Amino acid sequence: MIRLGRYFTFSFSVILLLGSFVMSALGQGEKKEDLIGHWTFEKGAELEDLTGHFGDIDLLGADVKDGKLRLGSNEWAITTGYKGPDIGPEKTLITWLYLDDLNVTRGATLAVNKSSADTFDAIVYAERQPKRWMAGSSFFRRTEDANPGFEEKETGKLIQLAISYEDDGGNAKIMIYRNGKVIGDYTKGPIVSWKGGDVEALFGPRALIGGTAYGWVVARVEDARIYNAVLDEKEINNLVENTLDVGAEGRLTTVWGMLKVPK
Repeated sequence: MIRLGRYFTFSFSVILLLGSFVMSALGQGEKKEDLIGHWTFEKGAELEDLTGHFGDIDLLGADVKDGKLRLGSNEWAITTGYKGPDIGPEKTLITWLYLDDLNVTRGATLAVNKSSADTFDAIVYAERQPKRWMAGSSFFRRTEDANPGFEEKETGKLIQLAISYEDDGGNAKIMIYRNGKVIGDYTKGPIVSWKGGDVEALFGPRALIGGTAYGWVVARVEDARIYNAVLDEKEINNLVENTLDVGAEGRLTTVWGMLKVPK
C-alpha cells in the first residue's frame, strides 16, 4: 500500500508537470493559421522560415550561433522569395532578442520591406528617441513616439517586442508591446499591404532602398515572427519563444518516460 501510494503521488506530480507543459505548448496555437513567417535559428533550421513561405536567410555579415541570429554594425540578414499570401494590411511583428549595445541607432530587429519601393514597417530601435523602441515606417507615415514608451538601460537580457497593425478606416491602429505590456498606442496611416514577389524580411536594417541598407542594431535575435493578423495583449503574452511542435513531442516523450513505479 505504501508503494502504491507513492506511485499515485508520483503519477499525480508528473500529470501536473505534463499539464503545465501542455498549456505552455498550447499557447503557441495563438492564431497559428495566420503565422506566415517564423524563424528560430535553431540547429538544423538556422536559416529557414518554418512556415515555408520565405526562402532561406542570406547572411550579410550577420551569423547564427547557439540558436541566435547575431546582428551588428553592417552585419545583417535578409530573406526574399516570399510565396505566401499578401501580407497585411493587418499584421503583427514579433521578436525575442538580447540587446547587446544601447548606443547603436536606427536599426530593426525585424522589418517587412517592399522590394520595389520605399515602403516598410519595422520594429525599430533608437531612431527618433535614444534607447527607445518605435514602429518604424517609410517617411514616418505610421510612426509616432511611443507613449509612455520604454528606455532600455541594460544589455544582455531576453526581451520580447511586438507591434500590431489593425485596419482603422484605412489608417493603422498600432499597438507596441515590450515583454507583453503596452508601451505605445496610436492611430496613423495609411495602412499598407505587401504582395508576394515584392516583399522581403530584414534583420538589422529598418529598410533596404535601392540596394542600400538603413540603420543597424547590435542584438542577438532568438525568435522572429510575422502574423497576418492582429494579436491582442493576451495572445502576445501566451507566446513562448522557440516553441516548436517537434520539440514539444520530444519533451513530452521524455516526461512520459519518467512515468513508472518508483523503486
